[in-house]
Amino acid sequence: MLLDRVAEVSAQVAATSGRNAKVTLIADLLREAQADERALVADYLTGRLPQGRIGVGWRSLSEDSPPAAEPSLTVTEIDSTFTELDATRGTGSSARRAELLSAVWRSATDRERTLLRGLLLGDLRQGAGDGIMLKAIAEAAGVTEAAVRRAVMLAGFAGPVAATALAEGEPGLAEIGLEVGRPVRPMLAGSAPDVAAAVTGGPQSIEVKLDGIRCQAHKRGDQVWLFTRSLDDITDRLPEIASAVRSLAADTLVLDGEVIALREDGSPHPFQVTGARTASRGDPDELARATPLTPLFFDLLHVDGQDLIDRPASERRQALESLVPSEWVVTAEPVTDPVAAQAFFDDWVARGHEGVIVKATDSAYAAGRRGAGWVKVKPRHTVDLVVLAVEHGSGRRKGYLSNIHLGARVGDELVMVGKTFKGMTDAMLAWQTERFTELTVDDNGWVVSLRPEQVVEIAFDGLQTSRRYPGGVALRFARVIRYRDDKTAEQADTLDTLRRVAGMVEGNA
Repeated sequence: MLLDRVAEVSAQVAATSGRNAKVTLIADLLREAQADERALVADYLTGRLPQGRIGVGWRSLSEDSPPAAEPSLTVTEIDSTFTELDATRGTGSSARRAELLSAVWRSATDRERTLLRGLLLGDLRQGAGDGIMLKAIAEAAGVTEAAVRRAVMLAGFAGPVAATALAEGEPGLAEIGLEVGRPVRPMLAGSAPDVAAAVTGGPQSIEVKLDGIRCQAHKRGDQVWLFTRSLDDITDRLPEIASAVRSLAADTLVLDGEVIALREDGSPHPFQVTGARTASRGDPDELARATPLTPLFFDLLHVDGQDLIDRPASERRQALESLVPSEWVVTAEPVTDPVAAQAFFDDWVARGHEGVIVKATDSAYAAGRRGAGWVKVKPRHTVDLVVLAVEHGSGRRKGYLSNIHLGARVGDELVMVGKTFKGMTDAMLAWQTERFTELTVDDNGWVVSLRPEQVVEIAFDGLQTSRRYPGGVALRFARVIRYRDDKTAEQADTLDTLRRVAGMVEGNA
C-alpha cells in the first residue's frame, strides 16, 4: 500500500466530524491493506510510530525541496527506513540519518509530508484516538469492540491487535494476554475535587501520589524492561532501577509504580530533575552525573507465571508487599473515615508530594482505562492570566479556536508561561471562538495572535523551569476554570506570583 493512500485517509478523517464516518473510513482502509501492512496502517492513523520517537525534530524536516508530484513510497518501505533511522547511532550517524531522512522527504508528496511530519514530531491531530480506532478495528474484522478493547489493553498498542483481528478474528484476540517484556496500558485514575468526594464509604485505601515518572517494570530471569506511561522503553536510562528490579526474588514479574528523585529527607526534587533522566538517551557519563532515582511501586500485575491483573487490589497489594522491600513500596493505609483520609492528604502534601490516590480495594486492574477504582486528589492552585494567542482546533474541535497561549505580567509586558485546551466545554469553545475572532491581530493558519485583553482563570498543579517559554517557567497540567470578564489584563497575575507558587509547590525549585 502506498503511504499516500494512508495520508489521504488521514486527511479525510481529520476533515470529518462524525464518529461513524471516521470509523467507516478507517475500517475500509484496514480491509484494503495487506496482512503485513495492517498493523502499520492502524499505528500510523493513531499517530504512532512502532519505533517510538526516533529523534527527528523540526529542524530535520525543514529541507526546502519541492514535494514529489506522484506518490511512490510504500508503508513497509517507510517502516524499514524508520527502523534504520532509529538504529543509526555512533560515528557518522548524523550524516547517515540526514541522508535517510532527505531521501524520504524528497520522495514524499505534499500530503505524505503532512502525515510524516505529524508522525515524526508526535503531533498528528486528526481525531482518530482509541474511541474511533478500536471501533474501526472491530468493524473491519467483524468482531466485538469489547474483544478489541481488552486485547489492546494487554497488547499496549492498536496496530498488532488490528492485524490479529483481521487475520484470526475473536479466537486470535482471546489469545492475547499479559506477556512479560511487553508493556500493558497503565490503569489511570479519575479525579475528585477533594478528599471527601473521593471517599465513598466502601472498602478503600489511600496512598501517596508521587510527582515522578510512571514506570512499569518487567522481569524475566536477569532480563529487565522498564516502560513509561506512554509505553516507551527507557531501561537503558535507568540502570539503578533495573538493578533494583533484578534483585527481587521472583523469576518473572510485572510491577507498576513510579520512579522519583528524592532528597535525603525524603522530600521530592522538582519534577524536571526526575524527568531529565527519561529524556536522556542513556549516555554513561551523563547518567553518572545525574541525580539517582528511587523506585516506588504500588501494584503487582504478574509474578512467577501468575497473572494478577483481574484479582482484587487488596490481593495485589498483599502480594506486592510480600515481594518488594518496604522502602520501594508506596505508602498506603486503609480508609477509615474522611477525617483521617484528609489528615493523610495534608501530611503528604506538606512533605512536598503531589497529592493522594484513593483506591477501591475490591477493584481489578483496569488496564488503559480511567475509572472509579482509582481517584486522585491534588491541591488546586489558580491564577488569572492573559490569553496571548489561540490555535485553530483540529479533530472534534475543527472549526473552533481552541488551544490558548497564556501570559503573565512582568511590569508593563506579558510573557508566555504555557498553553492549554483542557477544561473547555463545548459552550466555552463556541464563546471563545467568537470572542477571539474579535481580538485577532494576525492569523498564520495555525496560530492566531490576539490583542492581549482577555483574562482567564487557570488551575494548575505546579510549575517547572522552562527554556521554551520566555517567562522561564511552565505551568504543569494547566486547565481552564472560567473566563474573567471582571478583570483587565493589567489586573492579571504577575510572573513573580507564579514563582512564589512554584516555591510553595516545588520546595526549593
